[in-house]
Amino acid sequence: MTDDSIEMFDAGEAQSDADWLVIMDEIGEEAGYFDPLGGAHSAFFSDQGPVLLVSFETRAGIRGAGGGQMPLGYQIAAPRGWSSLTIVAHEDSWFRDPAVYGYFDRLIDDAFFEDFDRVVFYGAGMGGYAAAAFAVAAPGATVLALAPQATLDTELAEWDRRFLRARKLDFTSRFGFAPDMCEGADSVYILYDPIQQVDAVHAAMFRGPHIHRLRARHIGRDPQAELARVNVLRPLIDAACAGTLTPQRFFHLWRARRQNPHYLGRLIGRLQSQNRPARFLRALRAANALVDHPQLRQALQRAETGASSAR
Repeated sequence: MTDDSIEMFDAGEAQSDADWLVIMDEIGEEAGYFDPLGGAHSAFFSDQGPVLLVSFETRAGIRGAGGGQMPLGYQIAAPRGWSSLTIVAHEDSWFRDPAVYGYFDRLIDDAFFEDFDRVVFYGAGMGGYAAAAFAVAAPGATVLALAPQATLDTELAEWDRRFLRARKLDFTSRFGFAPDMCEGADSVYILYDPIQQVDAVHAAMFRGPHIHRLRARHIGRDPQAELARVNVLRPLIDAACAGTLTPQRFFHLWRARRQNPHYLGRLIGRLQSQNRPARFLRALRAANALVDHPQLRQALQRAETGASSAR
């Protein structure tokens, strides 16, 4: 498939979830396939090249994020001539479904992943959990998981009370405990905000020499959204798929936040509440260099006046 043909595959005309599923099925016939996995999940495969990006996404996330209502994995992989496999959850299921387990069993039996030179598992939050948990199907793969849960089994993670409805799901059977399931991966990158204590505890449950914890302070509870805002998400996934991702590469990319008005605005708000005048002043100066806004100018003037008075 060429870049020119990618425009043909656009689910943007879908009005309802049912319409979207129909259109995705039509797209799947051209790109590879779009198959239901029971009633709560689907699999969309685009067969293009020797690199495979496996992403775990939600129907609501795909439909609400723009991009022609196409999966993020496909949007990144297709223009580069890479293959993509997106497992779509129709609800907040954490992909805990025997139909999904059976699908990966079939992929393993068919030696599906062995057809690719490089396999990358990607997901955020619930999808990050799944990316780590199902990586066991492709030994030697790379995993990039943003703020993943290791498990929501109450015996191991009773302290995580954010997803109380998910506690009724079974995290003890197959593909259950994500840190164990990604032991056979080549490299596992866990990106999280260490200030978010619950995310930090989940990250600490992933252990081993192949685990790389990417600590992104102040990225917040939704790293995928924040990375996208500062135009780092796609380069980060690109690097994983190209085999060039390292902790150093991530931190180089993450420095772009220092030039992003949205990030600086959030940082300014935090610093103002923390009574850190020196850093508050530096952030205001950086923000004013990027954005011409009267409130920012006034805040900078007040901060500079205060700094002068304190000398």
